[in-house]
Amino acid sequence: MNLRDWGWSDFFAEQFTVWEKSGYLPARVIRGEKNYFRVWTEEGELVVRFSGKIRHKAASRQDFPVVGDWVVVETQADQRGLIHTLLQRKSSFSRNLPGRRKGKGRERHEQQVIAANVDLVMIVSGLDQDFNLRRIERYLTLVGGCGAEALILLNKSDLCDDPLALQRQVEEIAGQTPVQLCTARDASQLESLAPYLQPGKTIALLGSSGVGKSTIINGLLGEDRQKVAEVSLSDGKGRHTTTHRELFLLDNGAILMDNPGMRELHLWGEPEDLLESFTDIEKLAQHCKFNDCRHQSEPGCAVTAAVEAGILKSERLASYHKLADELGKLGRHNSNHS
Repeated sequence: MNLRDWGWSDFFAEQFTVWEKSGYLPARVIRGEKNYFRVWTEEGELVVRFSGKIRHKAASRQDFPVVGDWVVVETQADQRGLIHTLLQRKSSFSRNLPGRRKGKGRERHEQQVIAANVDLVMIVSGLDQDFNLRRIERYLTLVGGCGAEALILLNKSDLCDDPLALQRQVEEIAGQTPVQLCTARDASQLESLAPYLQPGKTIALLGSSGVGKSTIINGLLGEDRQKVAEVSLSDGKGRHTTTHRELFLLDNGAILMDNPGMRELHLWGEPEDLLESFTDIEKLAQHCKFNDCRHQSEPGCAVTAAVEAGILKSERLASYHKLADELGKLGRHNSNHS
């Protein structure tokens, strides 16, 4: 097994040239725990911590290693090591850290990088009680600015009376993002994902608790590596069975990343990220009378006219406004603190 098996490329090799004579090794973070990381190097797997230098130089949370990062490691005895620096990320996706600032009651504005160097994000949604178009829009917006491709995977089609109808609803909001149906408990149905699982490419699974991410991981691995819990019949909500992020290497050479289910998905990004998840509204907006139209009550607004004509659903526009407002607040906060 070599570095390219874990996604190493010329993009990272060029950055590592300044470290080649140091005796240090390039490594990929494959699992994160509370106080340490597991990384893979050409000398095998190591348990590592990051140096005090990283902590001292870090301006924010995004400067610390996360699963998927490529780092520079000094090896130590007993399969241990020390991370000295992070290599620049090819892609990353982040959320605004959930919760409020302690003692102040105000909304928190702090970037939390969820994962790094991902080529494709599979947004997993269950076709059971937890199905939610607005949540899928939120995930698409999150992925829109991260530098990775996206795929929407609608799982648990066996629990739905008309899965094709729900697939069509998702396709209406997905733009160019592909949408696939599956029942992950039947591993043979995962074979349709083969074109997306390319050697050396990193695929991250994102979705709420209970949508079946661990079942998908197990099906693709061909073994029960991830714990699976039953979804509550009363409210359709799942329990967190994945408690950490981790990379898995498939037999065909693709790299899978499992992520804990997120009950709170606060956006982090730019208003431009909406271009990916609301292409229909952006196209309509080109015909608005005013270039700075907010698509609310302005005269000559092509977007609100489309709602009145039944071409665009009002719920879709309301979701657009909600996410645009969220990203706008982030932008104002970041400009005030830059």
